[in-house]
Amino acid sequence: MNWFVLLSSHTGYVANYLLFSLFIIVWCNDIFAYLTGSFIGKHKLFERVSPKKTWEGFAGGLVFALVAGYVSSLFFVELSLLQWLGLSFIIVVTATLGDLSESMLKRYAGVKDSGSIMPGHGGVLDRFDAVLFATPFVLIYLNIIM
Repeated sequence: MNWFVLLSSHTGYVANYLLFSLFIIVWCNDIFAYLTGSFIGKHKLFERVSPKKTWEGFAGGLVFALVAGYVSSLFFVELSLLQWLGLSFIIVVTATLGDLSESMLKRYAGVKDSGSIMPGHGGVLDRFDAVLFATPFVLIYLNIIM
């Protein structure tokens, strides 16, 4: 959670917009990667760790996350369109790595879900693994471009 505090202090008054957009981009990626992978996914991304993730799902999530980045650029003009698209790309790649890392930890521990608070969703960690993993990379990217 310290990453969220650093993101807030680093970006000043635009922090709320960036944090909001971070969640929206991650959620668009997750939702559309799932939908695209379910309908047209054939090529496994990393079958030993997460057998249902596909390259087609990754591509679908990326496309819709870039759309979310584009929409964010219309409302939050502190970053240019190109910067928003770069941010969206970084979020998708690192969020996917976070998702795969958490899946790998669960497989290593021999559990299906990381908790029982949210049945059917893989636990609380499953809902936030992508955001938690992507946030430090968002900070690094913002340090580079600002």
